[in-house]
Amino acid sequence: MSKTISVRLPDSISDELDDISLETERSKSFHITKAVEKYLEEFADLQIALDRLKDKDDELITSEEFRAEIGL
Repeated sequence: MSKTISVRLPDSISDELDDISLETERSKSFHITKAVEKYLEEFADLQIALDRLKDKDDELITSEEFRAEIGL
């Protein structure tokens, strides 16, 4: 099931979206959906990282320690 929503885009982004849609022969809705999916994935990753950063029991290590641990 899907829902219809309305989005107001600046002309420049709308024009780019038109161009990409024509070039790829995919609808604007397809590209907007993919962009929102990617954003939501990145947002979830950010939340996990922030939660881990705030967790006093989660040990932090330096990049040097990490490299040594994995043998780089």
